[in-house]
Amino acid sequence: MLQGRYTTSDGDDHTVDHRMSQSYEEPKYVTPDGLAQVPRQRLSQQPAEEARALLGTGHDRSGSVHQNRQESMLRFQHGRFTSHSSFQTEDNATTLNGHNTTNATKRGSAQLGDRFFRRGKKKIGVLASLKGIALHSWLNPFVVFIPISWVAHFYNASRHHEGGSFGIPYPLIFLFSLLAVMPLQKFFDYGGEQMSFYVGKDLGDLIVVTLNNAVEATLAVILLIKCEIKLLQATIIGVILLHLLLVPGTAFIVDGARLLHQDLHPHLTQLNHTLLIMGVLSLLLPGAFFSVIDRSDSPTTHGVDDTTRHTFLMMSRGLAVILLVVYISSRFYLHNPPGDEEMEVPMSLRNEEEYLLQSEPALNQWVCIGMLIVALGLMATTAVWLVDSVEVVRLEGNIPEEWFGLILLPFVSFSADGALALGYFVRYVIQALRGKENPPARLARAQAIDLSIQFILFWMPAIVLLGWWMGRPLPLLFDFFEIAILFGSCFLVNYVTQDAKTNWAEGVAMVGFYAMIVLCAWFYRGPKDIVELLKFGVCTHAGGH
Repeated sequence: MLQGRYTTSDGDDHTVDHRMSQSYEEPKYVTPDGLAQVPRQRLSQQPAEEARALLGTGHDRSGSVHQNRQESMLRFQHGRFTSHSSFQTEDNATTLNGHNTTNATKRGSAQLGDRFFRRGKKKIGVLASLKGIALHSWLNPFVVFIPISWVAHFYNASRHHEGGSFGIPYPLIFLFSLLAVMPLQKFFDYGGEQMSFYVGKDLGDLIVVTLNNAVEATLAVILLIKCEIKLLQATIIGVILLHLLLVPGTAFIVDGARLLHQDLHPHLTQLNHTLLIMGVLSLLLPGAFFSVIDRSDSPTTHGVDDTTRHTFLMMSRGLAVILLVVYISSRFYLHNPPGDEEMEVPMSLRNEEEYLLQSEPALNQWVCIGMLIVALGLMATTAVWLVDSVEVVRLEGNIPEEWFGLILLPFVSFSADGALALGYFVRYVIQALRGKENPPARLARAQAIDLSIQFILFWMPAIVLLGWWMGRPLPLLFDFFEIAILFGSCFLVNYVTQDAKTNWAEGVAMVGFYAMIVLCAWFYRGPKDIVELLKFGVCTHAGGH
């Protein structure tokens, strides 16, 4: 019997007992280049770390470990981890030449269906799922602020309709709405993590990233409806900066304080570099075009007329379509890449997928989907009250509009993560004082970078096309200050992650650059010529700018 330990991404430490099957055969595996088939040593001769990568273990719902009946091998192939009930022999080992990728895709689809419907496994009950939802986070009691924020909003709206004075101060409504959004954000995180048990890590990560962007996307749509175009543009840049610099930088500092370095997935990191640069360059092109066009013949003060507005609007819609094609293509590539190479991945990432394969989820898949739909509806409505109240707070506090969009509005979406980070920090300090520290996680938490990539390549162009459909023009013409800080952030993030390793000092650099942007943005007022170009007729009549 082999005994080993591994650490999941949440820092929990698990002991694993591996028992050999009497029918064990000497396995074959494909090297990372996909060209060689090398026999492994016998299991009894392998270190515990390699055995953990080859043998499947299971976790019951109480967290104890039970023996898996069959050996399973985890491989990262076709953009996802796959599990095989027995090891491959020399006759059926996968090779780069002659492999039927269509059959592999069909097998992957069948495995996904079996996993989603949990065929051959215990079903999770509805009552157990509801109990899991109720107890999953210490932020759950904050749901009482959802009805409180709604009542406060409608009370002020009724007083305004009757011509009376406002009964509840808007800063208080803003606070209620902010506290109401926090548990809803945690529901998205929890629901995405639970869906990973049913769809696997790669699709699960995509669900988590999409749900984590739901608050920011909702705020952007609300600003679009209100025709606050310049504020919307600043918020888009601010959301990307927040997820590029502050969130991963903070995670690198906290998680990497006890390690020399942490690992990133090298394959995903290289693709992220390309996608991030692609998104930033798509914003650089309209700005460069605007700086060189001849506006001397324009009859308006700032050299902007309806013809110029129409030109940039058509250009922006074309760029939006291209960005969507690039992002969707990248998702297909990650899920089902061409060829048959098996990519090398960090052991900590393999352990995480092994944990998803063998552990029991806390929620039924259908209850989880229903929870996400309800949370999305509540969050969308509460976000409307939040934006209404925060606009009054901005005007009463004389906060610069550019700083308001770049820093404050995006930071609202970070409120739940910030509260959780503070709670985990307090818990860690208490555990450290009691001498019960969890071992540090080797896998760096860089999911926020994926949030930025999805927002700039998917949500931003989707909002442009949504504005086209709604009659709310949104050109992708950003001013040079916004483009410069975004380009600098992209350069810093790509430089930090180029070796697929991070440390706490690099996290400090990322947070420091974000602090520089916060300082400079406070004194920035924005160029008048671009503000003038954003004044389309429909939004001018709607009162936006």
